[in-house]
Amino acid sequence: VTAHGQMAANEVEERMSAFYDRQYDVLLATTIVESGLDIPSANTIIIHRADIFGLAQLYQLRGRVGRAKLRAYAYLTYAKDTQLSEVGEKRLKVLGDLDSLGAGFQLASHDLDIRGAGNLLGDEQSGHIREVGFELYQSMLEDAILAAKAGEAGLDAKPDSVSPQITVDAPIMIPEDYVPDLAVRMALYRRLNDARDKGEIEALAAEMIDRFGDLPAATANLVRLIEIKHQAIEANIAKIDVGNAGTLVTFHNDDFPDPMGLLAYVDRLKGTAKLRPDMKLVISRTWNSPESRLNGLYQLTKGLGGVARKARKTVKPS
Repeated sequence: VTAHGQMAANEVEERMSAFYDRQYDVLLATTIVESGLDIPSANTIIIHRADIFGLAQLYQLRGRVGRAKLRAYAYLTYAKDTQLSEVGEKRLKVLGDLDSLGAGFQLASHDLDIRGAGNLLGDEQSGHIREVGFELYQSMLEDAILAAKAGEAGLDAKPDSVSPQITVDAPIMIPEDYVPDLAVRMALYRRLNDARDKGEIEALAAEMIDRFGDLPAATANLVRLIEIKHQAIEANIAKIDVGNAGTLVTFHNDDFPDPMGLLAYVDRLKGTAKLRPDMKLVISRTWNSPESRLNGLYQLTKGLGGVARKARKTVKPS
């Protein structure tokens, strides 16, 4: 029996039903069977001219068989006299290697490698999206777009919707030798990024220790950085730059909930901090190690967050 997209819908339905009921042993079809087809008795598929299909499409077609207990077979063919391109050959080899459950993520990674990622995810972009995770990168990208749009409109992006930018010289990551599975690492990055408060961050850190062992320094730094960002949001901080000569703190819209409280806090730092006329906070203290830098930022943002939180609590509703 045959089926293709030029047939009337009811005719396709009748033929597919007949094949499902095993009135026919062979179905000759176009790629209309690529998705949504679940026939437990189908255990063999032969894909003609597999070299002209994309990797994701081949993966979907192969998935039409083996949907029950029967052992399934997928044959990918191409013309005998056809010289496969390097991309085509790589595509078929990758598909042959993807034979485990949960291979969809690996497929996406290979497809990105084969087809290229364009400017957004390509070599022109800095950073390590593969390590950070696409969802976390996407969240960062959304923050940047929101901030850019707010700037164009002469407005300021909401502090609680934009992650503060923190530049600090410290290794911050979940190393591959700590969590070998890339999908698991990405999920952990996402969960850390989505944590709503210090309690959730600490709970996730405890979970990682329980599952994978003591946190390596770079991962402990990552956990600390997430805590710093939460406190920075509460303190209305937009950006923190840590350099060799000190630290510069920039507030959203050059504003702080309690300017007088901020001045009092600066005074308590005993000469190591100065509030400039443009509302930039300069910390002259330097830290010698990545751990001390992050701990210093933690204490700084904790103090600023406390001042801001106290100011918000004392504001009477109008």
